[in-house]
Order: sequence, then C-alpha cells, then structure tokens
Amino acid sequence: MLLELSEEHKEHLAFLPQVDSAVVAEFGRIAVEFLRRGTNPKIYEGAARKLNVSSDTVQHGVEGLTYLLTESSKLMISELDFQDSVFVLGFSEELNKLLLQLYLDNRKEIRTILSELAPSLPSYHNLEWRLDVQNNKKVMEMDALPVLRFCVNVKEKHGYKDQVWPRKRENLPFRVGVFNIGSLEGFKVSMNLLKSHTKWCVHVFF
Repeated sequence: MLLELSEEHKEHLAFLPQVDSAVVAEFGRIAVEFLRRGTNPKIYEGAARKLNVSSDTVQHGVEGLTYLLTESSKLMISELDFQDSVFVLGFSEELNKLLLQLYLDNRKEIRTILSELAPSLPSYHNLEWRLDVQNNKKVMEMDALPVLRFCVNVKEKHGYKDQVWPRKRENLPFRVGVFNIGSLEGFKVSMNLLKSHTKWCVHVFF
C-alpha cells in the first residue's frame, strides 16, 4: 500500500533536502512532540532563527513530516512501500534512508498516541434477540401478533451497557407473517413455519 501525498504536502517536505540530516532528525522529534502535546510556535521560531529561514517554513516542514509519519504509522505500511512512497519526492538516497529510519523508530509510539487521541465511542459487544407472539384470548380464533425484541450490549469507556428495542410487526425491517391459529390444522401450519435452524422458544397459553 503506497501513501498518497498531495501537492501541498510535497511542497512542505521540499524544505527537508535544504538542511542536514541532524536537522531532519530534530524535525522528526518535533513532529512526535507535536502529536503528543500540540503545536508550539516558540519551537518553530527558535529553529527558524538557527536555520535563517521563516518560522512558517519550519512549521510547514514539521507539519509535512508529521503527516508523512502519522499516515504511514496509521496504515502500518511496509518498509518497501514507505520507500516507494517517498521516492516520488526526488530526495537523495541518504535522506530517504533517514526518513525510513524515522518511520521505523517512531511508528509504534505514534500509533499509541493516535489511539489515545481517538474518541472513545461505544462499540458492539453482543446481540440477543427474542420473538414474542401475543395472544391475549383463551380461544384461538385470532391472529398471532409477533413482537421482536433486540438487546444490544455495547462496550463503553467505563463498562458495558444494554440497549433494548422492541419492534412490532408493522415496523420490522423484514416481513413477519400473521397466522390464524383458530383450528388444529392452522396451528400445525403455524408451528411448521416456525421450524428452522434457529432455536425458538414457543409458549402457548390456553
């Protein structure tokens, strides 16, 4: 899997060949620090004075390197794919090797930081469902009205939570038939229709 870089990111990374390898390595450290604690204009200003360039140039270089490292770490691309991704930038072999080493040295920590920054959303844990058939009369000259109940167990940050939804026949997402069980033959037909590979619990009250 190759990483696709926009023209804007390529422009930001174009500053890297203009500095020596020690500066690129320092930019890599700043990029990881940027993910951990957020941006710090003073760092950009200090580096800009040392390199005799504008702080915006330094900031764009760090942001471009941050994107390169975070997206590569997020996708966990291989060494070969990373090299192919940066090859299109036209950097020297030495710089490409340095960028690869920055990626290999920091991808585990970057993935940890990204997982901590991700919002904690409820996730699926388990699903239970039950089909009830309502029959409120002692005589069986009536239609059976099915009600499907869902119980979804979701995992949240501080534990688990159940969410229950009763669904009646008229608003089910699939078709459930209504069976007249007023005769013995009708009852047998209804019971046969219930037979499937799924386990059914049927209660008939007289």
